[in-house]
This record gives sequence, structure tokens and C-alpha cells, in this order.
Amino acid sequence: MKALRCNAFGPIDTLQVQDIPSPSPAAGEVLVDVHAASINFPDALMVQGLYQVKPPVPFTPGAELAGVVSAVGEGVTQVKVGDRVACSTGTGAFAEQAIAQASRVIPLPEDMDYAAGASFVLVYGTSLHALKTIGKLQPGETLLVLGAAGGVGIAAIEIAKAMGARVIAAASSEEKRALAKQAGADETVDYTQPEWRREVERLTQGEGADVVYDAVGGAYAEPALRATAWRGRYLVVGFAAGDIPKLPLNLALLKERAILGVFWGAAMARDPAQLRTDLQQLADWFKAGLVKPPVTERVGLADAASAIARLASRQAMGKIVVLPRG
Repeated sequence: MKALRCNAFGPIDTLQVQDIPSPSPAAGEVLVDVHAASINFPDALMVQGLYQVKPPVPFTPGAELAGVVSAVGEGVTQVKVGDRVACSTGTGAFAEQAIAQASRVIPLPEDMDYAAGASFVLVYGTSLHALKTIGKLQPGETLLVLGAAGGVGIAAIEIAKAMGARVIAAASSEEKRALAKQAGADETVDYTQPEWRREVERLTQGEGADVVYDAVGGAYAEPALRATAWRGRYLVVGFAAGDIPKLPLNLALLKERAILGVFWGAAMARDPAQLRTDLQQLADWFKAGLVKPPVTERVGLADAASAIARLASRQAMGKIVVLPRG
């Protein structure tokens, strides 16, 4: 089968499409014929050796996919050969076939195509975990989303609206802010402006946001923390800006703010039952039209490396999907 391979940690443009043997599922695993796999920011970090998880090389990147089950391992009863599924894999998705843990596989909701299914589990799972379990977002509260036009940003906007919150979307261009508005954001701010947090304060009558969803980090983090309300919750989701910020802890003290880390993959490995509950909630919201994965581009395996590089440089919006079968 064909797969995009990382043979050594390094520049993204060294990734190669190669022929490798098809894998076989072990106990508790399923083999999926991959019809679509989406690109996520951790994919770009992982192939460069910059992610907190470093798989042994060579490996096939790609953390989430949708397709059809072609084989099941011993003990797997919740899915069968021929089922349409979506799943989170960690690695391996940018290939014609991939292995997934059966506990991380869900039936593809009716009316959801493979491209949307491949953009569903990781980003929506992360955002729901962040907002519900960690951030405890409540109806009527205000959420500030940084990087609002990216995959997790759009997911956070849609989920927050489904939970009854007000959303302020922060993004760097008019086009990105328009996409955030289309996803349901109530207000937008341009966080490339020097005093952008003042706009957040204006939009919240001087109080600040109750919850901040920060998947960007870098120089944006401190203003976002300063724009957090009394006893607000600042969610550390990722560092798309490239730099891990060093935040002045007096900012937490001054308004009794909570700085909370979000590591969806590790949390779901510890609590698979919560994963199933969250994914069922997301599937129900999809059926109700409350969430819709924002697929903006589709590429083949040959163009996957350049698409990963564009995402890494923050030139992409929404979700880019790889179609390994053409």
C-alpha cells in the first residue's frame, strides 16, 4: 500500500510517499481502508521531532481518519468488517490502510461523508473535552477563542454555541474572522493589533472572557490571560505560534484566574468511557446540525507534505483533508 513516510525527524519537505506492507490488526484493533485523513497541527510538530510524543522512525504520520473496516482483531465486537467509521489513531492515517484501537473507533454518523468524518474525532473531541470537562463552560458565559479559523478553533466555536455560550473569535485576517463568524462566533477581534485585549474587554463591559481557549500560545498568550475575567479559566490547548509562552503568574493571582492544561489524547487513554460519551454527544450535535467539520481543501498523498507545511506556517483555514486513494 502507499503511505506518506517520515524516515527521520526533520523538515516537513523530506516526507516521502512510499510503498509499504499493509498492517494486520492485533487484539483490540481494527484495520481501516482509509478514504480520508485530516491534517492537524501535531502532525507537523511530530515529523519534525518537536511534539511531546516521538514515535520510532520510520513512521506514517496522520492522527485521524475515516474509512471502511476491512479486518478486526481478536476481541473486537463493537464494529465489523464493512462498517463506515471515523477514528483517532495518533499516527498512521496518511496511508491507504491504517490500524486503530477499537476503543477509538465510532460509526460514521449518517449523512457524514468521509472528509467530514476524518475531521471530526480529534478536533471536536479536543474542543469538547477542553470546554466541558476542563473549562466547565456554562450557558451564558463568554468564551474567547484564539486561532479561531483553524480546525480546533472552528470546533470550539460550534461546541460553545451548542453549549449556550457567547463566543468572541480572535483571528489574524479579515478572511479568517469571516470564517469564524460563519461558524457562529458572535463577535470577532483582530489579535494582530497591539492592544487587541482592550477590544475583548470592551465587548465584555470591562469584565473579560469567562473562558479562554488558546491553541496558539506565543506572544498571544499573555494578552489573552490579561483578557480573562475574575475567576476565569484559561485553557492551554496548544502552541501553533511556535513558542511556548512564559506567563507571569501574578496575572493568575490578581483575578483568581485558573490556568488549565488540555491534553485530550492522554485523558482519553485514561478514560475511554468518557471518550465514547463525548463522541456520542458530538454525533448527536452533528445530526442536529449544530456542528459541521469545516473541510476547506482536499489533497492527495503526493501533495500532503506541502499541505502540512502550509498548516504549520498558519496559512491554512479550517481542515485540510488527505485522500489517500485519489
